[in-house]
Amino acid sequence: MSASAGDRERVLAHAAEALARARHAIALTGAGLSVESGIPPFRGPGGLWTKHGEPPLDGWQRFLADPKAFWESRLRPEGPMRELARAVEAARPNPGHEALVELERMGVLRCLVTQNIDGLHGRAGQRELAEIHGNARLVRCVGCTSRWPREEIPTDVLPPLCKRCGGLLKADTVSFGEPIPADVLRRSMEEAELADCIVVAGTSATVYPAASLPHAVLGRRGVVIEVNPHESELSSVATFVLRGPAGEVLPRLVHAIRTARG
Repeated sequence: MSASAGDRERVLAHAAEALARARHAIALTGAGLSVESGIPPFRGPGGLWTKHGEPPLDGWQRFLADPKAFWESRLRPEGPMRELARAVEAARPNPGHEALVELERMGVLRCLVTQNIDGLHGRAGQRELAEIHGNARLVRCVGCTSRWPREEIPTDVLPPLCKRCGGLLKADTVSFGEPIPADVLRRSMEEAELADCIVVAGTSATVYPAASLPHAVLGRRGVVIEVNPHESELSSVATFVLRGPAGEVLPRLVHAIRTARG
């Protein structure tokens, strides 16, 4: 039996109170938030890989074996990569992104960890941000992890090299088989260790290492607030479950905190 509107509002109010009271609150976001901005998911109905088939699972090895060919394919994307690139270029931050920025500005949210590669959190104005799977708008050195906007990197000679350490440059997005960049992984884990509250929005939290973050908070008896229109593996253990799209629920959460603060 679904909860009544009154019950949902009470849960929202309690979640807002817990979030506002938290000493160190963080957030974890995933593909559901991007879908609300018009970016297709990878799997499931309408997913890129559902339509085009699963990509090779050895992308990192392919890059290391022939970085020039990797760059040539990135500069002339085809199939699902072409569709994704166009969708990311056209996408704009939605009310869910904006609500998370507002939580940061209010001093409620200390850091946001995202699995999304679209860069929309940064474009919305999020400052304390860890993009655990990379950013499609950036290029990263595989040696020193320095990053630059992709338009700043000349591609007349392939593969381009890092102007700081001379290492190979690749798209910042994490390829299959590639380790999560050490700087982002370290930041994410450090924030999870500090957190006594985490908002998990638009993700089923099943892909590791990101999926470990809410469980790390739960392990220290912290608060987990799930925002998801669908049941997930996290739903049964979350402290509060707020059903609905992030673009609808997160602005209401911001409003509830403002109301409670007077």
